[in-house]
Amino acid sequence: MPHNLITLIPYVVILGINFYLLPLLAKNTGAAMLLMLCIMPLVALGSAIMYGTRNGFSLILPTLAFILFFPTIFLYYNPSAWIYAIIYTVIILAGLVIGTFLYKKR
Repeated sequence: MPHNLITLIPYVVILGINFYLLPLLAKNTGAAMLLMLCIMPLVALGSAIMYGTRNGFSLILPTLAFILFFPTIFLYYNPSAWIYAIIYTVIILAGLVIGTFLYKKR
């Protein structure tokens, strides 16, 4: 496995927990909205900033996040939730840009 892919593993695990386990905490619509609109995007942003700070920019992380989130549409949500796959991908891209900026400052 190339070094770049090995460095992605902890961040993909964090995103997997974010996308697959956090929705289990939603007991009602309000909790689900709080998770999907606040907590899950912050976790995605934080993990992307951490990755970017340590490893620089990579398009692999947002691509894997998109692929990882997509099955949750059918597990937890409904087809109208596909937009969240794009939203989380954009949030992760933004986090990578921030993290990469910090990486270059070191």
